[in-house]
Amino acid sequence: MEQYRNLVFSVCLRLTGDYFTAEDITQETFIAAYSNWDSFDGTSEKAWLCRIASNKCIDYKREAARRMIMTADDEMPEEATATDNEPLDTAVCNDLLSRLSDSCNKLSEPYKEAAVGYFIEGRTAKEISVRTGTELKTVQTRIYRAREMLKKLIRKEDLLG
Repeated sequence: MEQYRNLVFSVCLRLTGDYFTAEDITQETFIAAYSNWDSFDGTSEKAWLCRIASNKCIDYKREAARRMIMTADDEMPEEATATDNEPLDTAVCNDLLSRLSDSCNKLSEPYKEAAVGYFIEGRTAKEISVRTGTELKTVQTRIYRAREMLKKLIRKEDLLG
């Protein structure tokens, strides 16, 4: 959990667009991973957790769509089976990681270094502090500011894209 919490949160935030929902889904992801640990094949924890997170986000969006009032012209989408979604989920996860990485690399230093270390590599603020020789509080501030910059950058890209 310590190693991948930032990554999973970033995926959830990107898919939901809501900070608090992303926090909740991040917790649900780790609970689901813990509950299903015996079914994990051991190949790639990162991809497995990202797939769980993206599935949880998709479930959240579906549930939100169900709560909306349907009009006569709207039709419900067909439910896809888990095996139908697996390649899509992996592609979505890889795309999100790629886009997040691109967005982190667009930041100016020292925020770029903090963002890549924290969100992409999954390092803690303390690990980044030790690696860079920077005070822990400074690294924490850079991570916070990088997160705010990323929110604005990603929203701007979504509006333009």
